[in-house]
Amino acid sequence: MKLVADAAENTIELARQENVTRILDAGERLFRHYGYSKTTVADIARDLGMSPANVYRFFASKVEIHQAICGRMLAASYQMAYDACHLQISASDRLRRFVQGQYQMTVDTMLDQEKVHEMVVVAIERDWHVIEKHVDSIHELLADVIREGIAAGEFAEQDADVASRCFGAATVTLCHPQMVAQCLAKTNRATVDELVEFSIRALKK
Repeated sequence: MKLVADAAENTIELARQENVTRILDAGERLFRHYGYSKTTVADIARDLGMSPANVYRFFASKVEIHQAICGRMLAASYQMAYDACHLQISASDRLRRFVQGQYQMTVDTMLDQEKVHEMVVVAIERDWHVIEKHVDSIHELLADVIREGIAAGEFAEQDADVASRCFGAATVTLCHPQMVAQCLAKTNRATVDELVEFSIRALKK
């Protein structure tokens, strides 16, 4: 009986997760197309062919849907950063892969710049604690890479935690949709490679 009950519970949970994913996919698609402020829960429900009441079974509000979408995007960003920082290559090359990967992800997600920017602004205004936690996690990854680079004689002796925060601050313009959009077509701004190499050289002095 317990096995049957467990199987039934797993089936219910899988169905729930599938519905959650469908709602988040639809929400993200509509937020990108119409903008966060112009999209309603009713719009998301209509896109999925379900009633708003059914959407509310999984999310209490549009804000919760947006928070979950942001959390999913940050999780993908962290995974990419984690993978880059754990490659079996030099510390400098891992930092290069990290920045280049984050930059490319930012460019790839800017399908409609203004709509994506609105999502970012809303996230900063309402979910800043989530973003702060993400930033702290990224700094921890970078600090570990820098610490290993110091141990290997690749970087100068320094406080790895401070260095990671400085490296993050020096390259943050490459990971922020609004900043990337503003600088993408400008010829009087540092290129991705120039900024990365400048930041890595600072770690070696």
